[in-house]
This record gives sequence, C-alpha cells and structure tokens, in this order.
Amino acid sequence: MSARAPHGPTLTERRKAETEWEIARCAADLFAEHGAAGVTAEDIARAAGVSLRTFYRYFRTKEEAVTPLLAGGVRRWLKDLAAAPGELPVTEALERAVRRALTPEGEAEAEALHRTRGLLRAVPGDPGLRSVWHRVHATTEESLVPVLTALAREDTDPLDVRLLAAAANSAMRISVETWAATDDDTTNAPAETAVRCLRKLTAGLNVPRA
Repeated sequence: MSARAPHGPTLTERRKAETEWEIARCAADLFAEHGAAGVTAEDIARAAGVSLRTFYRYFRTKEEAVTPLLAGGVRRWLKDLAAAPGELPVTEALERAVRRALTPEGEAEAEALHRTRGLLRAVPGDPGLRSVWHRVHATTEESLVPVLTALAREDTDPLDVRLLAAAANSAMRISVETWAATDDDTTNAPAETAVRCLRKLTAGLNVPRA
C-alpha cells in the first residue's frame, strides 16, 4: 500500500518540509538580529536543532536557507490568483491576489510576513542575501506568466502578459522592501503600497479575461 495519502504529501515529505521551514525560520531570525556576516551555517544548524551535515543536505549556503520563507508567500499568491473568480478582469484578479498575499490571516501568516520584513532589513548589506532575494523574484515572475496566460483571453498579446507579470512581481517586491525600510506597523501597509504600485505599473496594459 502506498504511504501517500490521496492528494497529500507523504510523511517523509511533510517532515522534510517541516525541517526546511525550521531551518529557514532560524536563519531569518539570526540574519535579522546579527546580519548575514555575523551568522554561520553552524549557528543556523544549532538554532534549528539539526546537524551541520543535515543543514547542507537541504541548502548549499547559509543564505539559501531563507528561500523556503520567501517562496512560501509566493506559492500562496499564485494559488489565489489561479483560483480567481471568472467574472473578475485579469488586473482586478491580480490586485485581489496581491492584497490577499500581503494581508495575513492568522498568527502563522502574520509571523511569516514580519519575519520576512526583519530579514529584508539585512538584505541590502549582504550580496548573498540579495542574490537569493532577486532569484526568488525572478522565479516568481516566470511562474506568473503561465498563470496569467490561463486567465487571459487566447488572443491576448503574449508581450502584454509578460509585462503584466513583470509589473506584478515588481509591485510586490517594491512594496515589501519599502515596508521593511520603515517603522510603519500599520497592518495593511504593504498591501496598500503593492496595490498602488500595481495600478501605476499596469495602467497602460490591456489583458482581457478569457
């Protein structure tokens, strides 16, 4: 009998994801507190309660350890966008998904968003963290294209879809970077900034709904 539950991950996959998340959480907290230069892979492994060998089984470098934290919000964002109600125009569906992604529901989502904020404050001073941050956003932009293509009408110019993906990705990145650089603790601050950026960046685009 297969160990995989219907439509769900195996026990091994769940444990792997939990370990990855714990390492990412500890790495982000340490980077936020000490800066990347002041943290070693050994420090992260120790904080996460794993061996250094286990750490390197999951991640090649200490900076890459934060990737699950950064990518987790992206997955939720793309999932919400793909499930947008059919009556919503593409740009409106995108705006709604952006707002949802940056408006946490529940303690776990709020904690992840604020941990990301702390991490981003360490990014400008470290080339390794900047590389991880920009790589996550490059992957996000690539992943947005097929999702937006599926939402758009078949005769939509592929260039407009690419531009819309770039605009949405930039709006999200700029909003959280701006939020991280301030002391604004207003709950909806990053979401409102992201929507404002998105509207400005997509003002000249025409991507009709399928």
